[in-house]
Amino acid sequence: MSPARQVAAAVLRRVEEEDAYADRALAGEAARLGLEPREHGFAMRLAFGAVQRRRTLDHVIATLARRPVEQLDPAVRTALRLGCLQLLFLDGVAAHAAVDQSVELAKADGGPGFKLVNAVLRKAARDGAGILARLDDTTPERAALLHSVPDWLARMWWEALGPEQARALLARVNEPAEAALRVNALVAEPAAVAAELAARGVVTAPAPGLPEGLVVTEGAFDPRADPLWASGALVAQSRAAMLPARLLAPQPGERVLDLCAAPGGKTTHLAALMGGEGEVVAVERHRGRADALRRTSERLRAADVVRVETGDAALPREDGRFARVLVDPPCSGLGTLQSRPDLRWRAAPERIDEVAALQGAILAAGAVALAPGGTLLYATCTISPRENEAVVRHFLAANEGFSLDDLGAEEPALRHPGEPQMLQTLPHRDGTDGFFLARLRRAE
Repeated sequence: MSPARQVAAAVLRRVEEEDAYADRALAGEAARLGLEPREHGFAMRLAFGAVQRRRTLDHVIATLARRPVEQLDPAVRTALRLGCLQLLFLDGVAAHAAVDQSVELAKADGGPGFKLVNAVLRKAARDGAGILARLDDTTPERAALLHSVPDWLARMWWEALGPEQARALLARVNEPAEAALRVNALVAEPAAVAAELAARGVVTAPAPGLPEGLVVTEGAFDPRADPLWASGALVAQSRAAMLPARLLAPQPGERVLDLCAAPGGKTTHLAALMGGEGEVVAVERHRGRADALRRTSERLRAADVVRVETGDAALPREDGRFARVLVDPPCSGLGTLQSRPDLRWRAAPERIDEVAALQGAILAAGAVALAPGGTLLYATCTISPRENEAVVRHFLAANEGFSLDDLGAEEPALRHPGEPQMLQTLPHRDGTDGFFLARLRRAE
């Protein structure tokens, strides 16, 4: 068995049997086997793809095996999902390799199930494309099966974006996420980092409108295994995730508040944009995440600027007013399904209402901490009206002293489809994570 397929199978088993997060399981399993960057990339495609497309894959498997997938042995189920993924969705994988390697995965478990794996995958190689061809996305429910998401999510995007945009978005969330990097201006220059990566066979392109951003266009690259990561020169961060700090536009010497700050990508970006001058108060409720944020600040040479507090971001503050406030509250994360493959199966519609109430409370606390004339940026990494524009509109209706900046005029390509003064990045349109952004200003 190839190491990449062994890692992918272990990730799928851990996600299903231990409720592990796919990205964390992949990091652990890849490190355990010491995967090279190219093998690591293939393992990610296999593991993430099989988790993302689970519903569609199970439909094909159940049709060919003539039994519910839930009745299959876990090792058989894993081998079939990986095999069908390679046969039906991945280019560049020979059919015989997909079948043979999946059979070996099932054999490794010691039971007789490898015979079923062999039979079903040979049918899939012959008939699987035809089964997929009979699926369509004419309704939200049919689109949910074709694109492998829960029915409620397809219905929500159908209503929020319209059928055409919803179909395009649903198709996109099963594709690999962009590989974007933020060069830490406190340590390095983008051109120097790009040149060093190019010398190792990793080709990058500048991120439009983001001077510190690079997008990997060619070459296998694991940021955490690279010396530039250890030196603090770069951060793995999507282009959409770089927008909040850029749009808040902190200035050197200012006092800035970052609520719900962990894991620290935006916190340290704020510090870099301030040139290492001033103070960023970063609030994180969970002690372990707050400790990790401190370590991240140290690695990125921002510890002199960033002051981490362990506390509840929804509670009013009594330590004076801040020139700028970033409110990046907990959210459903539905804009990050490409890089967080199991999230679609963890999210639930009832949870959105709960988290929206918390988001409103954190936004209100951030507004209280904002100085007269100050700027507040509300950002989420989701595509969910109840968590985004509804929270902002409710806040503005209750707070006369605040106005909404016209971000749509500043970034017309990213304009929200229903709220022209706000922004909503869309993976299928913008090639990056789905982020919502609204900027509020307090009266003098």
